[in-house]
Amino acid sequence: MKWYGLTGGIATGKSTVSRMLADENAHVVDADLLAREVVEPGQPALVALVEAFGPSIVGDDGRLLREKLGAIVFQDPAARHLLERATHPHIGARTSALLQKAREDGLPFLIYDAALIVEKMLYPAMDGLIVVSLPFDLQLARLMARDGLNESQAQARLDAQLPLAEKVAVADWVIDNSGGLDETRAQVTEILRQLRSRSS
Repeated sequence: MKWYGLTGGIATGKSTVSRMLADENAHVVDADLLAREVVEPGQPALVALVEAFGPSIVGDDGRLLREKLGAIVFQDPAARHLLERATHPHIGARTSALLQKAREDGLPFLIYDAALIVEKMLYPAMDGLIVVSLPFDLQLARLMARDGLNESQAQARLDAQLPLAEKVAVADWVIDNSGGLDETRAQVTEILRQLRSRSS
């Protein structure tokens, strides 16, 4: 079974591309969904987060207050490291289990949708990497519109990320998401055709 990565920068439209892939019957594993699952009430990762950051990050219902934790870790690399240390092993274990099940089910390929594939050096172990890209000015404008940020706030978010150009540099396929949905979908369809050809 082949294993391909899907990544991009903040506000480049990775989630849109992921949905398009799923709509065309590609098997997509969403790392964001796995990240939510591992911090459900009672999960070891949530216990570790409460130990690291205190009980104020959990609401009365026992669920993680994501925005509160996000505000803590966004500007603090040490806090972000604590978050990753608490959650990433559990996300990795779930990913491995899903890959194993996909192999057992005889799937020809799987697409792993995750924001940090390049940062965490996962892509060398994959059979190929798809990066969703945009020109910087458009990425900035979409981020401002999507999250209700002013330009300096959006710029700070982008500055905290690995530059998109570094992801594009290691990509096997680049989807230019600066046009309309039909243009993006045409690129997705062509990449899927190639993946199916490689995996047959």
